[in-house]
Amino acid sequence: MPALRRSLRAGRRQIGRSARRLAAAAVARKLSTLPAFQRASRVAGYWPADGEIDPLPALARAFVAGKACYLPVLCPQRDGHLHFAPWWPGAPLRRNRFGIAEPLVPRREWLAPRMLDLVLLPLVGFDMAGNRLGMGGGYYDRSFAFLRPGCWHRPRLVGVAFDRQRVEGLPRRAWDVPLDAVITERHRHLFGLL
Repeated sequence: MPALRRSLRAGRRQIGRSARRLAAAAVARKLSTLPAFQRASRVAGYWPADGEIDPLPALARAFVAGKACYLPVLCPQRDGHLHFAPWWPGAPLRRNRFGIAEPLVPRREWLAPRMLDLVLLPLVGFDMAGNRLGMGGGYYDRSFAFLRPGCWHRPRLVGVAFDRQRVEGLPRRAWDVPLDAVITERHRHLFGLL
């Protein structure tokens, strides 16, 4: 997996600025037609880094539609886990220990992952079985472990990516949490009930 991860990360970093903007806008349009997006009251995304597709246009659409929007924050009480802090266009941000922007709001305003309706996840690669290759830290898998089959049904997890991040197949380990969908600039891949 390390070689595949390096190759996919390098590929997404090579995408030009104009193509990135167009892809992010296309993803936002496709996402807004999903029933899970339309029904959601609380939508979480992420701050893009390392060539990831930008989910902020999709979050801006959610915000304009009256939905509460959130970005992940590292949880100091549970290392390796995420909570989600309120975000709005122009919200004050700070950098975490990885240099990724997080909303600068009091901890009492953070939500646990179970409180969300829809989460947009970054990814390095994905396959057509809903498997996600992340950066390797396991933050999302640990934070959403309660979603394993038969345990919990919300939030819906939607990966957002460039079409070129699709791979033939990825192994699914016991701790991997599968995606309900992946939205790219070209396609909507649906794997679960949305």
